[in-house]
Amino acid sequence: MGTIKTKEILVDAARKLFASQGVENTTMNDIAQASQKGRRTLYTYFKNKDDIYFSVVETELAQVAKKLSEIAKSSESPEKKLINYAYTRMDAIKEVVVRNGNLNADFFLDIRKVERVRRKLDRKERLILTGIFQAGIEHGLFKIKDATFTAMMFQLALRGLEVSYIMGGLKEMLDSRKEDIIDFIFNGMLCSKK
Repeated sequence: MGTIKTKEILVDAARKLFASQGVENTTMNDIAQASQKGRRTLYTYFKNKDDIYFSVVETELAQVAKKLSEIAKSSESPEKKLINYAYTRMDAIKEVVVRNGNLNADFFLDIRKVERVRRKLDRKERLILTGIFQAGIEHGLFKIKDATFTAMMFQLALRGLEVSYIMGGLKEMLDSRKEDIIDFIFNGMLCSKK
């Protein structure tokens, strides 16, 4: 069995244990037993529980990044990509949290640990969004001065909605008011000057 496959088995076993019984209540021995690998094998790949925790979170966030990259590569117009991006991103983040024991488990509650790993996703997201905004500028669709800055602001706005979206209620409102949200994103709040 290859090195990558063994590591994936260990990470998946850890993810399931962290989700079901929490990070604090999971031992390295639990992970070794659940993965049907020995402790020696586990310690070959990971020096401690924090190390495997970071790998679990990184694996989950890499799946989110993959979904977002697929949107950017699509042949849709920049404005459709942007809307699909926002909704796909919110659903993907919620899916990660739900799959990992919901917010009641401590999987995502140690924000310092998650933020450290999340920086990779943040960088990827900003690059993807910058590309979408830049394409919109080049096609004369977006009247913005700086695609990179706009990407950062858009990303921060989406991050600000995450907890409410995951906890429920916001998804239904966002889905029912999709046209209003699209209008707000592309037309803002100011009346056009005549």
